[in-house]
Amino acid sequence: MGLFNRKQNDSTPADPAAAELGREYAIAKRHGDRKTVRRITRELSNGTTNIDSFEAGQRGYDDIPPAYPRRNRRR
Repeated sequence: MGLFNRKQNDSTPADPAAAELGREYAIAKRHGDRKTVRRITRELSNGTTNIDSFEAGQRGYDDIPPAYPRRNRRR
């Protein structure tokens, strides 16, 4: 039993580029990078990316818990 031992399906996303874009979006959201979030949102509004693959990439990163909790930052 590992820390990240979760049952995952082994299906790969249909569009790996869209999955990577979803992963970048999740990283930007977690780190508060508004410029990157806006850029990716504009790319999504063009309609050329596969939304299902995008969401799969986003979920893949969101399933990983943060490395350091943000509680009690001031000491």
